[in-house]
Amino acid sequence: MLTGLAYAMGPNPQAGQGQGSGLIGFLPLILIFVIFYFMLIRPQQKRAKEHKTMLENLKKGDKVVTSGGEYGVVEEVKTNTVILKISENVKVKYGKAYIAAVRTEEEE
Repeated sequence: MLTGLAYAMGPNPQAGQGQGSGLIGFLPLILIFVIFYFMLIRPQQKRAKEHKTMLENLKKGDKVVTSGGEYGVVEEVKTNTVILKISENVKVKYGKAYIAAVRTEEEE
């Protein structure tokens, strides 16, 4: 009686184990990764590349917005820092990474 019960709990010996059954089990995980890649990872990498290019092209006189929301004009660009003029006789030193965007004439 117990052997029949143990046999009933095991895999069905008549059901054939296909070669691709392991791949089919991972298919939902692979599909989720592909969706995450195209919807989250790839756009984030594109934005990071555009931001890096924008920072490399900063020059004196550019009107910028910092990540903190301050508006200013670039006075000096160094390797890792930028000096912004935010008002008359007021200059502030920022890390380059904290420059969020360069303002265009249409945004004025």
